[in-house]
Amino acid sequence: MVNMRVSLSVNGQAVDSEIEPRLLLVDLIRDVLGLTGTKIACDSGQCGSCAVLIDDRSAKSCSMLAVQADGRAVTTIEGLSAAPGLSALQAALWEQHGVQCGFCTPGVIVSLHDLLTHQPSPSEAEVRTALTGNLCRCTGYHSIVRAALALATTTTARGQDHD
Repeated sequence: MVNMRVSLSVNGQAVDSEIEPRLLLVDLIRDVLGLTGTKIACDSGQCGSCAVLIDDRSAKSCSMLAVQADGRAVTTIEGLSAAPGLSALQAALWEQHGVQCGFCTPGVIVSLHDLLTHQPSPSEAEVRTALTGNLCRCTGYHSIVRAALALATTTTARGQDHD
């Protein structure tokens, strides 16, 4: 098989790599770049644990070939957590008990980041819709939804960003 060259931005850093055309984006992120915050769980795009931002929109990296990200900006959970300490979204999840085992948390954070970036004051239904691609077996979603709504209310009242 002939390798292909891909050039993309991952968490603001240029990446130029020679890869197999069949390499999944999640495998490039985890195995080639060593960014293990993006999780692999179902390998079929059903659970959302592998969610990343592609050009600021949530996408499932286990359902996308790395070559499809050529020329695009990819942001992983590590890229959303650049500052020391918890982001506002992480803190809201912590405060509302929206995190238990933590395996789904990176994908949930990416999905909620996408939602809150494009809809800073979502309704409960919009939050639940944004989370439909994320499976969480521990929290039952109520705490995650509460966290997103609490953060949206707080940041809208203060005029601040959610990160």
